[in-house]
Amino acid sequence: MNARRIAQVVLGIFLGAAACGNSWAQKAEGLANTPQMGWNSWNKFACNIDEHLIRETADAMVKTGLKDAGYQYVNIDDCWQGQRDADGNIQPDPKRFPSGMKALADYVHAKGLKLGIYSDAGATTCDGRPGSRGHEYQDARTYARWGIDYVKYDWCNTPDMNAKAAYTTMRDAIAQSGRPMLFSMCEWGMSKPWEWAGQVAHSWRTTPDIYNCFDCEFSPGLSTGLGVLRILDRQAGLRKFAGPGHWNDMDMLEVGNGMSEDEDRAQLSIWAMMASPLILGNDLRSMSESTRRILTNPGVIAVDQDRLGVEALRVLADGPLEIYAKPLDGGQWALMFLNRSTQAIDVHHDWKAQVLTDDLSKRSVDFKQTVYRWSDLWTKKTGDTSTTLQARLAPHSVLMLLLTGPAKS
Repeated sequence: MNARRIAQVVLGIFLGAAACGNSWAQKAEGLANTPQMGWNSWNKFACNIDEHLIRETADAMVKTGLKDAGYQYVNIDDCWQGQRDADGNIQPDPKRFPSGMKALADYVHAKGLKLGIYSDAGATTCDGRPGSRGHEYQDARTYARWGIDYVKYDWCNTPDMNAKAAYTTMRDAIAQSGRPMLFSMCEWGMSKPWEWAGQVAHSWRTTPDIYNCFDCEFSPGLSTGLGVLRILDRQAGLRKFAGPGHWNDMDMLEVGNGMSEDEDRAQLSIWAMMASPLILGNDLRSMSESTRRILTNPGVIAVDQDRLGVEALRVLADGPLEIYAKPLDGGQWALMFLNRSTQAIDVHHDWKAQVLTDDLSKRSVDFKQTVYRWSDLWTKKTGDTSTTLQARLAPHSVLMLLLTGPAKS
């Protein structure tokens, strides 16, 4: 058979498979029905990682109650890679991970947790380690043999590459690996992934990397880091693209990394209201009790994990005060009052002045007709919507309410 005939046969096989729908070419179903929860090594440790850190983090996730609160993924970011062997198989750095990834996965699994790993669509990662370009199927099979449960896939060193094609290739590679793995795209929103990635990944980053501040932007060289409020502002118009199994990812949490407690509570609240994955970025082994309490707040986590899977909408912007509403399963609502400023502000919210309406979920509440009970998810105070809400918001803080009802009609 000549070369031309071989090419025709190969093309025919490819087109035939495409016409049949390529049943294997899909992301794993049943993962991330609610936004994924876990921990990632990058924010706190960058390249200073090894197997001892990962084991100790898994231990801490169990000991501190984070596992019981819903966090389950222990994710290794960049710099775990060594070299490829003679057959092209990726190997972990022998000095940092001398026991190998399979042993590490077994350890994490024995804790009732899951192990995640990192790669890049380019030939090299952001830190210059071997990426997966040209080795996608090989790497996915390797991850499956190791027992990996989560793949974060970055976008460094990808000149002239098409994001949709590159991420679809890795999706298909994972699908053929024989092991379901949550697929997390880290493409920084450059190609508007919310418009096409719903069938490709379980989550996709919507912005550049987070920077450890509440309201700032940091641009060293070619990279950009955004503070909490800058990331929130870039979510405008994206809520219609997210839902169970496909989430807008606002990047990792900086809770416990140096912001104030009010700012830490605000970030977790914002991420929960926006149904973003909750991926911790602090040192779980040495966090303070106040940080632990913030990260394990059951009411705030429940808002993030609500099975309806609808992102919040902004219903009011009045200077530094913004109000966000999130419809929840069972007819409930979550409301967040956000103080964007560095000065305290007073809230006087007349529930009856505005009908709460969400066209996306087709939900509406007229507080003139229906009274809801509310509970503050941080202070545990309670009340109802029959009287004006009075509160004082500290700088860079939130008031987060769960509305249940009706209390009376």
